[in-house]
Amino acid sequence: MTSRFAVAEHYEFGEASREALESPNLQLALSRLGETLAAGNRRAFEELPGSSLLRERARQIKEESLSSLHEQLETLERNVQQRGGVVHWAGDGKEACEIVARIAAERGIHQIVKSKSMVTEEIHLNRHLEEAGYQVTETDFGEYIIQLAGERPSHIVAPVVHKTIEEVAELMNRKLDSDTAVDAKALAGLARRTLRERFRTSEMGISGANFAIAETGSIVIVSNEGNARLTTTVPRIHVAIVGIEKVIPRLQDLPVFLKILARGATGQKISVYTSLISGPRKEGEGDGPEEFHLILLDNGRSRILGTEMRESLFCIRCGACLNICPVYRKIGGHAYGGIYSGPIGAVLTPLYDGLKPNYHQPQASSLCGA
Repeated sequence: MTSRFAVAEHYEFGEASREALESPNLQLALSRLGETLAAGNRRAFEELPGSSLLRERARQIKEESLSSLHEQLETLERNVQQRGGVVHWAGDGKEACEIVARIAAERGIHQIVKSKSMVTEEIHLNRHLEEAGYQVTETDFGEYIIQLAGERPSHIVAPVVHKTIEEVAELMNRKLDSDTAVDAKALAGLARRTLRERFRTSEMGISGANFAIAETGSIVIVSNEGNARLTTTVPRIHVAIVGIEKVIPRLQDLPVFLKILARGATGQKISVYTSLISGPRKEGEGDGPEEFHLILLDNGRSRILGTEMRESLFCIRCGACLNICPVYRKIGGHAYGGIYSGPIGAVLTPLYDGLKPNYHQPQASSLCGA
């Protein structure tokens, strides 16, 4: 049976919103997690001295970076190459997908693991690779559930927020031929046992990145699960796909963003894992990939940079605006019809994909200022 949240070619926002509002399970799932995330965000920033000044400093750094984006990207490319990495430039999603497929084909890759990445959702990478014959496995727990369901993420940070734990248990037991209890730890254990084998046998790992540091030629991945580190270190090939707006000038800029990213995303002071990846495995090192490829994706970003909407590129994808948005908290992410939902999606989706097919998104607002 086709999921009501599967990607549809023909889309009507009003109909999707009504369906979401009439779904008892969706309303239960959103009520369970929505308030938890929003309360955690508020508490985390209240406990951070000078949080407003910190956010203003982050904004200044992004302004500096985007005002000199060409130079920052050239510096990043040069330093990645000096560390043994390979840099590819992709003008759009199709080109990025083709680069990944070409790298895989030239190296005889068959199995691929992925860590959580919204930019790969944006370019529909999984579909492209699967159509080319590759076995692609999402390794983030939430993304793995979404993949089993044949759906797309409904939240930037919490991709499976639209499902109750009862729905997750039923799905996993049916797809994995199991009778695991309706318990979060037990279900995570079931996923872990399945995914460990995929890590062992996959030859390529694909990730996104939260930031790319021009000064050091490093990418930064922030996560709460160990799957991101396994994805980027166990397979012999690591491919990172990063939007060009993710670059920041200096390593010393990073703590500013780390202090606000986790608080905005999950209400944590800091995420469990913060990984700085600087090229492939060096001589004498015991682990890490043999090859590191960085794909720098434009996909409309440079066009936005020259418009009055350029501040949308300051977004660090924390998801906090979704957590407090009264519209999102009633209809969830899938009703928006695009990869990005909530307040930031109402801005990004028309900019990336055009206003005509997404005219409804800017109207999905209560004018609350989220």
